[in-house]
Amino acid sequence: MRSLGAISGWLVAALLASLLAAPLAAEDAEAELAQRFAETIGPLVKTHCHGCHGETKQEGKLKLSRFTSAAAVGKDHRVWEMVRQRLAAGEMPPEEAARKLADGDRKTLLAWIDAFREFEAERHAGDPGEVLARRLNSAEFDYTIRDLTGVDIRPTKEFPVDPANEAGFDNSGESLAMSPALLQKYLAAARQVADHAVLLPEGFRFAPHAAVTETDRDKYCVHRIIEFYKRHEVDLADYFLAAWRYRHRAALGRPEQRLADVAADARLSGKYLERIWRLLTDAELPAAGPVAAIRTQWQELPAPASRDAAAPQEECESLRVEALWLRKELATEPPKLSVKGISDGTQPFVLWRNRQGAERHTKYLGNAAADAERLRQKYVGTGHKLAAVFAVDPSDAAAVKQFAAACEQFCEGIPDAFVVSDRGPYFDPKQAGKGRFLTAGFHLMQGYYRDDQPLADLILTDAERRELDGLWQELNFITQVPLRQYQDFIFFERAEPPRFMYDAQFDFARSEDKDAASPEKMRRLQELHLALAKKKGAGPDALAAIETYYANIEAEIRWVERARLAAEPSHLQALADFAERAYRRPLTAAEREELLAFYRRLREKDRLPHEEAFRDTLASVLLSPHFCYRFDLAPKAGGMQPLNDFALASRLSYFLWSSMPDAELMSHAAAGDLRQPEVLLGQTRRMLRDPKVRGLAVEFGGNWLDFRRFEEHNAVDRERFPSFDSDLRQAMFEEPVRLLTDALQNNRSVLDVL
Repeated sequence: MRSLGAISGWLVAALLASLLAAPLAAEDAEAELAQRFAETIGPLVKTHCHGCHGETKQEGKLKLSRFTSAAAVGKDHRVWEMVRQRLAAGEMPPEEAARKLADGDRKTLLAWIDAFREFEAERHAGDPGEVLARRLNSAEFDYTIRDLTGVDIRPTKEFPVDPANEAGFDNSGESLAMSPALLQKYLAAARQVADHAVLLPEGFRFAPHAAVTETDRDKYCVHRIIEFYKRHEVDLADYFLAAWRYRHRAALGRPEQRLADVAADARLSGKYLERIWRLLTDAELPAAGPVAAIRTQWQELPAPASRDAAAPQEECESLRVEALWLRKELATEPPKLSVKGISDGTQPFVLWRNRQGAERHTKYLGNAAADAERLRQKYVGTGHKLAAVFAVDPSDAAAVKQFAAACEQFCEGIPDAFVVSDRGPYFDPKQAGKGRFLTAGFHLMQGYYRDDQPLADLILTDAERRELDGLWQELNFITQVPLRQYQDFIFFERAEPPRFMYDAQFDFARSEDKDAASPEKMRRLQELHLALAKKKGAGPDALAAIETYYANIEAEIRWVERARLAAEPSHLQALADFAERAYRRPLTAAEREELLAFYRRLREKDRLPHEEAFRDTLASVLLSPHFCYRFDLAPKAGGMQPLNDFALASRLSYFLWSSMPDAELMSHAAAGDLRQPEVLLGQTRRMLRDPKVRGLAVEFGGNWLDFRRFEEHNAVDRERFPSFDSDLRQAMFEEPVRLLTDALQNNRSVLDVL
């Protein structure tokens, strides 16, 4: 019994043979069959069949008199397959026929039909026949969009169901026509996919949702930054435990282990583990204060009795709780700026306070004497085992100074926050933690504030810092939030009480003006803003906050303007590369120029801005026949010709994955070695191992076994079968899919499928 893996290898070998084989030289056999037809078969058919299936009468709409030669028989195999079945069953001629067919003549007819069919099969061995150019069916379109964009958009949800051919499959050129109504669906799908495109400082990518509106773009960028923060969340218990493992590495059977190895094994920051290790073991650090408190408790953790001993997980978690409590006790709230006649929630003042808060994450700015007394009462007054490390006399200046130094070292190593990702609005800080991710905390205004310096300094590698910097740059680039923030600032100051910029001298600055953020208007507004603030009694900190605000916001606006202009060529280059992947072959020079010419026409003639012209051009790629259709055709020449490597790559990938070739398959096509049997077989085995082989199980297996549309099945009587619900329906659909996928990927026996 062949395994499915063996069968798939045989299929590919047969495919290769079909592409490379030359027509068989069988003139002698063909002449002999033709002669037998002329001398024997034709007369027998005329004598016994033409009475019912001839020129004047065609029972069952069957006309055998049109077959005057063996060549004519070869053009309609289906009719002669049916004739053979009737002859073999004794149903032709019928019993009531005037002329009976002798057994010898029946055997002669059957023998000739079998010989002719065998000859035709051998002559056409390796010839796939006429392969029609056809559009991608809905499933192939969705899979291809998924692999092309990296996002499972499924834009064919509103498409009509693809018609199936006579064999029940929906991937044949005969059935996959393109109507005007369906073309409109394809156009809508192309635009839908284009709406997911996100332009970057270098190239573009696709968002999992449409990214056209400001809200959608904000969501996309904020989500990416939040996901980065989640991947680098810091749990002090993990670091205390890792330090314990390193301390007892010999007892745990790894005496040669380095601190960096422990960090790597635990997926922790090696840089931060070194800092925690110093806090826990450095004898030169103060013997009093919060560092000593944590160090003392950590050093009291039990040593492992054997290399398989359980780690003190709960003790490290308790130590984490105490460390965070101590850090909270040493934290101080940043001050607020207030000037009569200026809203406390004005952007310059809110951002100044945000900066003050960010600077305090790793600093100790408390009152050492007061903090020492409060902690002394907490520990000494309750008879705590750590009373000794907090027995600081508030009246002893030297002891208080030493305590302050210990607090500084503690706060440097254990910040009050590694990241502030969710702050409340300025006037209602209790709203923090309510999903206002990355916001600056403005009232009725848009704006974000980056507050992650402890994470960058203490945890991240240089490469990770660059990645995070890039994400924040993308936020400004994609959302243009600096400009929007500045426009909201102008509107707020002119419209919201106390309407600081209400006077006529500020009328030139209107948020709705396209040039509201021009350098000239920004400088003029800054001068008037500072002059009025001084007049209202603003102090040095407030005036500095205003100056810093204008300097920072203008620098951000100008950077976005320059970056967006400089990025346009990279967008067009990336778009051409995208078209090459979409067409599943290299672009010709003429095609590349035509693509760019279409973009330029949209810019120059239709006056579209860059992004709109880009999206329309991208949509044109997805609407092109080179994307929507498969043209896996051989060159126009006599006889059978091999497909080129790119067409072969597409034929193989749409067979195994119902989707486009991946980068590795395309690299072999570009190298020109895909038709080599060992390469083709190797790629087939690789592709069968890929999760995308699910496409073969669903599309081929689903159509073959007729469960393809079971997910949409709603004909079950829920009263008789109350347990049938959406989850059960999905599970029933998954069962054959997973069976077939497993059989394909693990080389199971065909008996498992049967």
